[in-house]
Amino acid sequence: MKKEKKIFAICDLEEAYVVHLADYLNQKTDLPFRVMAFTRLDSLIEYAQGHEIEILLISVDAMTDEVRSLNVHRTIILSDGEAPNLEEDDVFIDKYQDSDTIARLVCSFAGQADERLKDSLGNCRLISVYSPIARCGKTLFSLTLAQDISQSEKTLYLNLENCSGLEGLLKASWREDMADLMHASRAEPENLGSRLESIVKSYGNLDICPPPFFPEDLRETSVPEWIRFFASLAQDGGYQAIVLDIGDQIRDIPDLLKMSSTVFFPILPDPVSRSKVSQFEKNLDALSLDDVRRKLIRLYLPSVTVRSLGASLLDDLMYGSMGNFVRQMQREQN
Repeated sequence: MKKEKKIFAICDLEEAYVVHLADYLNQKTDLPFRVMAFTRLDSLIEYAQGHEIEILLISVDAMTDEVRSLNVHRTIILSDGEAPNLEEDDVFIDKYQDSDTIARLVCSFAGQADERLKDSLGNCRLISVYSPIARCGKTLFSLTLAQDISQSEKTLYLNLENCSGLEGLLKASWREDMADLMHASRAEPENLGSRLESIVKSYGNLDICPPPFFPEDLRETSVPEWIRFFASLAQDGGYQAIVLDIGDQIRDIPDLLKMSSTVFFPILPDPVSRSKVSQFEKNLDALSLDDVRRKLIRLYLPSVTVRSLGASLLDDLMYGSMGNFVRQMQREQN
């Protein structure tokens, strides 16, 4: 499924200005956004109630507390020469610059916000495993990779698939899951450390967080929310590496991969699989995410037969053909 460009909304009560700027920016094919113009505040608010806005460029006189509460990732205020009454995290640009300069500044601010978000992870590496192809060995590879990394770094494995099957694979019975941990990170961050200890399970050196019982708990989480959650886990759990086993129900997968230090990309040689990979790469091109394409480490994984479940499965993976493959791959990467 092709992913649409994110929304870049412009709101200014001066109609001629906002229409001209939006028309100009929409003609720039290199912008990774779809630009929408609003000349009335009520129209912007109504639209934002049903849509996610990546960037909002808004004039000083249209900025209100209600606007601050909208579903907007990044807000940039258009200054008309007067220094606006800014809050601590607000950014603003001069309204009366040429359109090219405004476009460059907006993209620059967006990039800086992404870097600040990524920096919040500190020294913790975010390692993602993703493929648009089903049954390519992704989960068994992810578990083996996480175990291998855990031999030298404190590592957490997180499964972000729709139906992971992890409870059955590990012969486990979990009462709490990742959704409970996410809630704790938002509602009671001061108690996150103790909640980590009660929810996360250790298998040898590797920590595994039970995936959500209800996949809906994953679908509405935005990339900034994910990164803030991972950063809180890294800080309170002392993790040096978090391995993500990513499924297709996650929102904005390319942006999550952009935040990762490494992206492993299992593939298969058959025509259907090649077509799916080609479509995914075209989507990255359409979103101007060349950096994600360059980050993809394509892998043909060895075939593995699951002969046992529970902790024995992890041992079989670690010391079988998948473990040999991962160790050889890690040596080559290093």
